[in-house]
Amino acid sequence: MPAFEYRSLDHRGKINKGTLEADSARQVRQQLRDKGWVPLEVNEANDSSSQGMGRFAGSGKINGAEQALITRQLATLLKSGLPVEQALSAVSKQAANDRIERIMLAVRAKVREGYSLAHSFESFPRAFPEMYRATVAAGEQSGHLEQVLEQLADYLETRHDTGRSVAQAMIYPAFIMVFASIVIMLMMTFVVPKLVAVFEGRDQALPLLTRIVMAMSDFARGWGWLVVLLIVVAVVVFMRAMRDQRFRLRVHQRLVNMPLVGTMLRAGDSARLASTLGILGRSGVPLVDALFIAAQVVGNLAVRNAVKNAAAKVREGGSLSRALDASGYFPPMLVQMIASGEASGELDNMLTRAADYQERELSSTIGTMVGLLGPIMLLVMAGVVVMIVLSVMLPIMQMNNLLAG
Repeated sequence: MPAFEYRSLDHRGKINKGTLEADSARQVRQQLRDKGWVPLEVNEANDSSSQGMGRFAGSGKINGAEQALITRQLATLLKSGLPVEQALSAVSKQAANDRIERIMLAVRAKVREGYSLAHSFESFPRAFPEMYRATVAAGEQSGHLEQVLEQLADYLETRHDTGRSVAQAMIYPAFIMVFASIVIMLMMTFVVPKLVAVFEGRDQALPLLTRIVMAMSDFARGWGWLVVLLIVVAVVVFMRAMRDQRFRLRVHQRLVNMPLVGTMLRAGDSARLASTLGILGRSGVPLVDALFIAAQVVGNLAVRNAVKNAAAKVREGGSLSRALDASGYFPPMLVQMIASGEASGELDNMLTRAADYQERELSSTIGTMVGLLGPIMLLVMAGVVVMIVLSVMLPIMQMNNLLAG
């Protein structure tokens, strides 16, 4: 029996929304009319209907924290002996919001119709991506779904915690950067003109630093709006151009080859790749299939293409470590650990260790950069303030020298 999402008006004129299980949309409308409600919209619950229902159904997407929580709840309930259908029903009742409840009820309806859990998740590809569905399918085929879900929950929680720690670490430098930019702009636009106005109209030549600061102030007042407009237009044009696959690939190739940014991008993608390959391998997914699936979690297109090329070489009988090493995008430590895993027959465990190592390295690098960014921004701001003060003090000192002479 499928699930349907509905939107209706009750007898007080209030819009109600929710999910009902029925044989058809007509039956859902009849159930609503029996309550005295006027059905406005009824769609079968899936990802496409979530888009069509707009604000009512939400985006049909589940964030990392919600995805990890759902997976952990499913693993715990299945491990306690509950059937999949009852576990999905319990998770839907524990949902934090209506959007997750509707998604889980729709998945439960698919399971009740006889579909597998992995196939039922396919109705919501944005909530449960390919890697998630492939891992669940491997767990169902092996008969160890609860253990596989536990491993998947561990992976999702680790990934979410890493992303959250990075975001939290960037709050302070971002605040300093924005605050410094605003202060500098205000000083150049309002403070500097008033301070140097006393020197205008005098016959004496102003110091070079004072003339530079005055020119910068005049430019900020006269053309600052144009600079801001050009920046906004450039960002919009760039974002539109990034929709083109070839342009995005060229940008990603340049980014991944940059000295510091490229190192961080390669480390992050390597950690995600190793983690995904490890969990897929432990779930019983063949290596070639796991590589094509894991390529989808790699953010940089250049690195993603390298993973797909490595999968093609492995399919032809090549070594994974040599295929990854040939691209030049993956850290030597990761390649060596994969080679060791291939030689010892413990590739899955070695991939997990490699992922942990790469995540620690990435966290350490980001922590160092974030720790340096705040003081650097403070130094820049202090330098600008000192320059402005000197631009005002130098003419005063010059005038004092002339009067003393």
